Amino acid sequence: QVQLVESGGGLVQAGDSLRLSCAVSGRTWYAMGWFRQAPGKEREFVAAISSSGGSTNYADSVKGRFTISRDNAKMTLYLQMNSLKPEDTAVYYCAVDLSLGPTIARYDYDYWGQGTQVTVSS
Repeated sequence: QVQLVESGGGLVQAGDSLRLSCAVSGRTWYAMGWFRQAPGKEREFVAAISSSGGSTNYADSVKGRFTISRDNAKMTLYLQMNSLKPEDTAVYYCAVDLSLGPTIARYDYDYWGQGTQVTVSS
């Protein structure tokens, strides 16, 4: 069983930065990813990282602004978010896919955290 707990969300202004963390219990050498869901919208892919950390994928909307990373020794996944925009406002979820990854498709993920709110004011 894998459990995930996100933290680091908050209220910031446009242009600010935030770093989200996802603490993982259980085995960590799986592909992991970040997704987000804004009110009234589908949950969408943000970023993914392979089990080794050597490969990553990003949604076009965050490419160049967000960076996904992992520290398997600390059993933690990160999402560094820079140059935040109001349209980045959403609940952010981390997830585990029981494969090597990186994995983009939402329905391939097996375990999900409860989410952390990120609000970006203009």
